[in-house]
Amino acid sequence: MDKERIILSKSETPQKWYNVMAEFPGELPPPIHPGTKKPLGPADLAPIFPMDLIMQEMTPDKWVEIPDDVLDVLKIWRPTPLVRAVHLEKALKTNARIYYKNESISPAGSHKLNTAIAQAYYNKKAGVKRICTETGAGQWGSSLAFACQHFGMKCTVYMVKVSYFQKPYRKSLMRVWDAEVFASPSKNTSYGRKILAQDPDNQGSLGLAISEAVEDAASHDDAKYSLGSVLNHVILHQSVISLETKKQLEIAGEKPDVLIGCVGGGTNFAGFVSAFVPDKLKGQNIRMIAVEPAACPTLTKGPYEYDFGDTAQLTPMLKMYTLGHDFMPPGIHAGGLRYHGMSPIVSFLVKKGLVEAQSTLQKATFEAGILFSKTEGILPAPESAHAIKVAIDEAKKNKGNCIVFNLSGHGHFDLTSYDNFLDGKLEDFEYPEELAKQALKNVPKVE
Repeated sequence: MDKERIILSKSETPQKWYNVMAEFPGELPPPIHPGTKKPLGPADLAPIFPMDLIMQEMTPDKWVEIPDDVLDVLKIWRPTPLVRAVHLEKALKTNARIYYKNESISPAGSHKLNTAIAQAYYNKKAGVKRICTETGAGQWGSSLAFACQHFGMKCTVYMVKVSYFQKPYRKSLMRVWDAEVFASPSKNTSYGRKILAQDPDNQGSLGLAISEAVEDAASHDDAKYSLGSVLNHVILHQSVISLETKKQLEIAGEKPDVLIGCVGGGTNFAGFVSAFVPDKLKGQNIRMIAVEPAACPTLTKGPYEYDFGDTAQLTPMLKMYTLGHDFMPPGIHAGGLRYHGMSPIVSFLVKKGLVEAQSTLQKATFEAGILFSKTEGILPAPESAHAIKVAIDEAKKNKGNCIVFNLSGHGHFDLTSYDNFLDGKLEDFEYPEELAKQALKNVPKVE
């Protein structure tokens, strides 16, 4: 048996999703209605989500069955390999054992497809004709485009303008899979037109693109909205990553000392660590490290407060670490992970001390991604390179630890950013403490 590349059979694909919040019954602060300031009920979310997904968002159940139609599509690429990075270990001259979970092999090139397939399925089941969404770097938009065309639905994507032009081939992939793609802010929505009237050169943000997608979905009876990160049901769908990883580590005869993942909205990280949370609660010594960019330091500098998920304040308010719903990431930041808020589940785990947060500067992050590519042969997404940077830092401590990180996606459509790094055009930017403190002035007051 090859213990440097642990590949499960298709029959070992998880049959159920794992809900980590079942370990903390009633403790996760509920989403709040933006008008009434009261906890949301299922009916409040019905205009934008199908009821099956709403019930998954709020379920207290520990396990949720994966429908056969979803499993059939997941098995195109799942289970994904767990690989020991022996060449990276050799380059670092470390006695640590480094493994990575390779989510880059999905058709769309990232972990995002795990939830895109599920969300498209439940929307199709509910009779939805078109799904509206936002995307930053484009991994989510391309994943939902694939899922929608598989189930015979239309897909509309609002892509953050700076990425729309920086990463044109993500847009091309979405169009190959029949999606219509607008640079956000766009002239397609009233909110987009309002922003462009105020600032014709606005480069966009995920919060702004969410506002456009929600407005589009809410104003058309045959459409619903879909979110690729942040929410509980998205983390539920991503739990397949940790369920497989846990089984693969057991086959390799390993117990993880450190689990590492990048965080923007938080769901690839949460999906990667969720099945290990019960072990940590039972006393197993596992460090779980969420890594974010220093240019968008939601967990490391943001307050833990209720805030809107979008710029136009159309969405429910979530209890999360936030930089303020009107946060605009600096244009020089090329590494993705630009969202102003953090998943309520990840925020909750950080607040309880079960997860630690770190931030990295972008030049060191790209250096780590290139070293990984030179040694292991895979060019990682810049987002994933944040996790690689911290995995390298941990390995250099030479404690003989078992270090596992989530390779959430490949960087084949991120070559412009790599070119800019190689040409010396990228700058390090650390979001100032005083700006992070100003977020408190922007978040709503919830008693």
